[in-house]
Parts: sequence; C-alpha cells; structure tokens
Amino acid sequence: MELSARVEELMMWVSLYVEKKKHEFITPEHLLYGMLFDSIFAEAFTSCNGKVSELKKQLEQYFEENLEQAAEEHQAPVLSSQAAEVFIEAEVRAAACEKFVIELPHLFSAIPKLEDSYAVYFLNRQGVDMSDLLYEMCELEEEEQFGIEDDETHFYGESQEKSQIQWQDYVTCMNDHTKEYLPLIGREEELERTMQILCRKLKNNPLHVGEAGVGKTAITKGLTVLIEKGDVPPMLQGAKVYALDVGTMLAGTQYRGDFERRFKLVMEGLLTVEKPIVYIDEIHNIIGAGAGGNGTLDISNMLKPYLAEGHIRFIGATTYDEYKKIFSKSAGLIRRFQKVDIQEMTEEETINVIKGLIKSFEKHHKVRYGKDVIEQAVHLSHKYMNDRFLPDKAIDLIDEAGAYRSLHPNEGRHSQSVNRKLIEAILAKTCNIPKQTVEADEVKLLAGLEQELNRQIFGQKEAIAEVAHAVKLSRAGLNEDELPVASLLFVGPTGVGKTEVARCLAKQLGIPLVRFDMSEYAEKQAVAKLIGSPAGYVGYEEGGLLTNAVSKKPHCVLLLDEIEKAHADIYNILLQIMDYATLTDNQGKKTDFRNVILIMTSNVGAKQVGNHLIGFGERKIAKSAIEDAVKRHFSPEFRNRLTKIVTFHWMDDAMAEKIINKQLNLLSEKLEKKNVSVTYDASVFNYLMERGISKEYGAREIKRIIQTQMKPALVDQILFGKLKKGGKCVLHYAIQYGFYVVL
Repeated sequence: MELSARVEELMMWVSLYVEKKKHEFITPEHLLYGMLFDSIFAEAFTSCNGKVSELKKQLEQYFEENLEQAAEEHQAPVLSSQAAEVFIEAEVRAAACEKFVIELPHLFSAIPKLEDSYAVYFLNRQGVDMSDLLYEMCELEEEEQFGIEDDETHFYGESQEKSQIQWQDYVTCMNDHTKEYLPLIGREEELERTMQILCRKLKNNPLHVGEAGVGKTAITKGLTVLIEKGDVPPMLQGAKVYALDVGTMLAGTQYRGDFERRFKLVMEGLLTVEKPIVYIDEIHNIIGAGAGGNGTLDISNMLKPYLAEGHIRFIGATTYDEYKKIFSKSAGLIRRFQKVDIQEMTEEETINVIKGLIKSFEKHHKVRYGKDVIEQAVHLSHKYMNDRFLPDKAIDLIDEAGAYRSLHPNEGRHSQSVNRKLIEAILAKTCNIPKQTVEADEVKLLAGLEQELNRQIFGQKEAIAEVAHAVKLSRAGLNEDELPVASLLFVGPTGVGKTEVARCLAKQLGIPLVRFDMSEYAEKQAVAKLIGSPAGYVGYEEGGLLTNAVSKKPHCVLLLDEIEKAHADIYNILLQIMDYATLTDNQGKKTDFRNVILIMTSNVGAKQVGNHLIGFGERKIAKSAIEDAVKRHFSPEFRNRLTKIVTFHWMDDAMAEKIINKQLNLLSEKLEKKNVSVTYDASVFNYLMERGISKEYGAREIKRIIQTQMKPALVDQILFGKLKKGGKCVLHYAIQYGFYVVL
C-alpha cells in the first residue's frame, strides 16, 4: 500500500534526522518525534492538553541515552522490527477504512498497539486521550483537504533539522573553490567549443566524452576559473557552476517519492539563480538512478523539462564505453546534449601541461624536480602504463615521486630533489614492473644477455644469437611501436632446449614467464577460454585466460608451448597480437601486448630429421625438412608476421656432455644442502651418455634417469643409513645392480 504525501514527507524528515544522528534503525520513537514537527499533529496534540515541547525533550533525552551510533558511516537507516509492525498495523487500519493509502492518523493509531515501547510510555505520561487526538487529527486534515501548505512543508519552526532540507546541500558551488584548482593548460579548442555551446539559445548543454584521465573535469574547472576572472563571453559572465552529486541525492531515499522530492528541490532552487550551470560527472549514472520500478521516472527523464527550458545549462562528462553502452540508448538525452570529444594528449602536450603545474607540486611536497624528470615521467608512463591515459598517468607519477621523497628525504641534504632514478623506481613499484626493465642499467644487462644464455643452454649458439638480437633491436627502439617486443617461433626436435631458452630469457631479463600448454586448446570450443566465453555462456563475466594473464603481467615472456597441437582458430587470435600488439576479449576490453616477448615452440617436421631416405646410399633428411614442414603447417600470413623463425639443432655428443655435467652438478648442489658430498664414477657418466641422450627425445631422458634411478639409490642412505647426518659417497653404475652408493 502506498503512503500519503504527508506520511512520505514525514519519513523523509525522519530519515534525514536518523542519518544525521547516525542511528542504525528508525524506531517508533523516531516516528513519534517526527510527528511533533507536523503542523496538524502538533495542533491536535496541543488541543488535547498535550505538551509538544516537553515530549520533544523526553524523546531527545531517550535518543541520547539509549541509542548507539551506527558502526558504519553513511549507512542508510532501516526500519526496526517495532517500526515495521507500526506500518503493518497502519496498513490494516487503512484497509479497514477502505483507504488506498496510509495516512498520518492510520500511522499514529498503530503506535499505541505496541508492547514495551518507550513511545507508548511517553504518550501515556502526557495523559492525552488517544481517541480524542485521532478525531482532532482527522478534523484538521479534512479542513486542509489533504492539501500541502504554502510553506512547502508540513514541518513548522526554524529547527536545526529543517536546515538540512536545502537544495544547496546536494550540490557544490565550484566557483567557491577556484583557488584550490590546478591551472588548465592546453585544451583551448575544447574549452572554446564548450563555451560556444553554452552560449547557444537552445540545446546549450555540452557533453564531454573521453577516456578516464584525459582531463574532462579539468576543463570544467578551468571554465569556472575563467568565469571568476571574467574572461568569458558576456553571456557567461557572473555564471555559477554547481557540481551535482547523484550519489548524495540518492543516499537515504528508501521510500517512494523521497528522491523525486529532493531532485525537484534542487532544480527549483537552481531556477532562482541568475545563470546556473550544472556539472554532472559520470553523467551516464543518471539513467536508471532513482527509478524504483513500476514505471517510476529516473533522473534522465526528470531532467528533460529543464534541458528543454534552457535556463539551467548542463555540462556532462562520460567515457566512450559508457556513452556507447548506456547514454547513447537514450535518444532524448543525446538530442539535448552536444558532444565534445576530449582526446588523449600527446607526449609533447603532456610535457607542456606538467611544466605549468610543476611549481604547485614542488610547493606542496617541498621538493625540487631535477632536469629532464618531466620528460622521463611522461615517456615512461606512456610506455609502461598502458591501461591509463595522458596527462593523468604522468601527473600521478610526478605526484607519487614527490610524495615519496617528502616521506623519505635524503639524509644530509638541505633541499630534497626528485631525480630520474626515483621516477624509474616509483614506476616499477606502482606498475608491478621489474625494476631493471625501466632502468638505464638495462643496457648493461642486455650486453651480457647472449653470453648468459649460452652459459645455460648448450649447443644452440645460432638460435640464442637470433633471440638476443630480436630483444636488443626492440630495446634500442628500432622496432615498430605497435608490435610486441618480439614474435618468435622456435622449431626443432624435442628436448634440445626450446622451452629452456624461454625460461632462461625471462629469468635473465627479470620478467615473469607466462606459459600456456597449447595441447589443452586442441578443440574448437577450447579456444574461447583464451579470450573468454561468448555472451550467454558460462564464464562470460570471468574474461579470458590469456587476456587476464597479460593484463596482470604486461611485461613478460609469453610462452605458447607446442603451438602446432592447438586448434587452427588459435592462429587467428595470434595474428591480432603479432600485427597490432592488442587482443580484444569477449567483453570488448583491449589487452596491450607491446611489452610482451611472444615465444611459440613447435616440433613440426622434427620427426623426419635424421631419418634415412628410401633407396641406396646414406642420405639423411637435413635441416631443410623442418623449414618445409613449417611452411606446410603454418599459413603464409602467420609466418609473415613473425619476427624470426628460430631453428634449433638436434643433440650431438658435445651438447650431451655439457648437459650431463650440468644436471649432475644440480644434483650435487641439492645433496650439499643435506651435507652430503657425492662423486660420480665414470660408469655413471657413460651410462647417461648411452641411455640419456637420443635424437628422438633429446636430453629429456637425462632428467628422467636421475629422477627415477639415481635419486632412489641415495634415498635410503640419506634417510636411514650412514648419510643421515651427512658424509661423502661415490655413485656407481653396474648392469647387474643399476645405480649404487659406495661410502
């Protein structure tokens, strides 16, 4: 059942009072207290020998002594169980009177029915006859004919609570805060276009559309500063700019009609201003805001009359995504707003902006920004902070560095300064980027990259040289800007070090390795897991595995292992990555791959390498067999987008010898942690050379032998035998015994 206008106004007043006092629940005592400010109830109560002022004091004392403040601030108050009983009983009484709305007498008559209620206790102390009071209330309502009084409220008196219900409480006059705003630098065209729209007679409402951080709010603040200086067209001189906070207007409006009344209060108040301009940030939120279902109007519909009238000018701000998904679907709003595109600034424009702002940051943080720091901050933020936009991300980096230096001053120095090193460190920390990736010292690291990889990977000098060259080319800035660092296809026999090169490369560069086993994506439907399920399917909201992984680690080595086993549709996804360094997921979000080293491994064609041809002689299939197989398996457009196809050699004795020594050294290092010193007999080395290396499996069998045969021979001695507390031993191999330990 609906509430009458008087009861709705009572509940709005009570809600504001409870919210102000930070009480958790609306109780029957609050309802009674609110009724005392109603003109009809107060007059009827007084005529029945009740003392309004005395009852007010008793209730206020009760609130002070018995009601605790809510633990969470700004939490909308809810009805207590007893207050809910009051409304249920009031609905029953209204229905008995064949009424379709709950009126104030119905609400009041339900209060005396409560048990153990302080509201009933205080009423009884007044000695007022309830029947007489209800009769008086009904008589006075009939005389008023259920109308609304001229003072626009049923609550009388200049009380402290009434002052809350003012239209200025829901808006902020931006003209009063111009001294706090940073100066607007650049954006002359956008600002002039905004003023031109505001000076129109009809449809004089600009709508700023741009990505988050490009300066939409800054343009409105800059306009406000110009208005205060008088440096605007005559039509805008003396204008007042008000920021409307939709969230504040919605707070506490839990009853039907509360929000509409607040909104009308604000709009009617703005009509009294000579030249009002209303700024609504995130204006897409007005669509649906305040609508309670059952055809209730939202803000966007309630705004239309004021937009058409033209006295109140509106400036809106939203992003392209929200404009397309939400705002553009309201044809009435689009017709009344004039779109102004706010594009991202270039690096040069951002540098000029920060140069104009730098003095205010130096004054705030009490630091000095060194030479070339601004250029460094803009360049690094543009390069590495891919999910944000200039100038906001560069300004944030400058501000963050200043805050760090003011909190961690350099000892022994009178004046504190921010240098390029600090900018690099702050960027690495805030963006989760390995420090050496952004530091100038990376040049030294790259100089020894090839040598370090050759130290860990044996017999693949040509392949490693090509990998190192591709990475150095990118770091030197000679690569295309809109491409990944490198897109490499590793081909060759299994077990020769393709995956190990990717792992060592990530470790040497200090960036994470993100690995996907492409054999898991052999079926067509499994491909959707990489970019997310289509709309309507399970997992749509979760996004894609590949896009999510790169979003979390935008600077990584992305390893797609055994790419030839994946479904052919995978290659279409990879084309987008290799060509434009972006991948769009199922929800339309673009993931940046510009700082990714993409490595794909494949064994295609490796089975034929080393096999004898049919016929006479000792002819064998050479390296060209792999190249031919790659051409057959991978399409021309795929191969054309690769930085390099890197071919790995098959295993020979020299490589095998180095790999065996490396694996035995790794085992020795593990045993040293147990205080066990092991020496390997020549028989062990000979067995590993004979059984651990093959052209078919490469060097993978070495690890398998060590894990399944050599380690078990040591386990019993380490856990229960003479090596329990450490010691020395020699590991042997014999055909009849296998591996065995000699102490």
